[in-house]
Amino acid sequence: MIVAGPEGFQKNAYRKFSIRGDGANTEATPAQAMAPGDDYAMMREVLTRRFARALKEDPTRESGTWPDLVLIDGGPGQLAVAEQVLADLGITDIPLVAIAKGPDRDAGRERFFLPGKPPRGLDPKSPVLYYLQRLRDEAHRFAIGTHRARRAKAIGASPLDEIPGIGARRKKALLHHFGSARGVSRAGLTDLEQVAGISKTVAKKIYDHFHADG
Repeated sequence: MIVAGPEGFQKNAYRKFSIRGDGANTEATPAQAMAPGDDYAMMREVLTRRFARALKEDPTRESGTWPDLVLIDGGPGQLAVAEQVLADLGITDIPLVAIAKGPDRDAGRERFFLPGKPPRGLDPKSPVLYYLQRLRDEAHRFAIGTHRARRAKAIGASPLDEIPGIGARRKKALLHHFGSARGVSRAGLTDLEQVAGISKTVAKKIYDHFHADG
């Protein structure tokens, strides 16, 4: 979720949502099972969490965090989900617009969907269209950056991180000595004790971690 105002992008108000897929205890709708890749269900969860929290934390809308307009990346299906979420929460005065890429995903041929109105486009040279494209592109940039950061973190993760007491220095020593986390997992107790900085107590903890089932 990105936010923009008269002064431009308000990056301190951007938010990342980790999809829970279980209804998220939204306080607004019953828990709903979510199939993998269910775009509508994910959008429903995010919008419900966003606006249920707004109602709880700022019911009188005095903090300035309520939007004047909500833009949805998608078409009529996504718009319908957003309409239903706001209706379920009793919010009836926030305009919604869904932005769908045009044929062949050509910039400048976007279609705009508003509740109760036929879809429409804007002149390719319209400054309004350019501004809306910037908002959509910024949302994509933010999402892609988030996915890359999470992927990089996952790639950098190691089974050694799960062992209490194994900090960065001991992890580095173990990987240097055995070449990989798999090498550490296959090492005998005596071998582990030979690693610099690894005491007999820590070696036993590492060994037991990888041999808990046998």
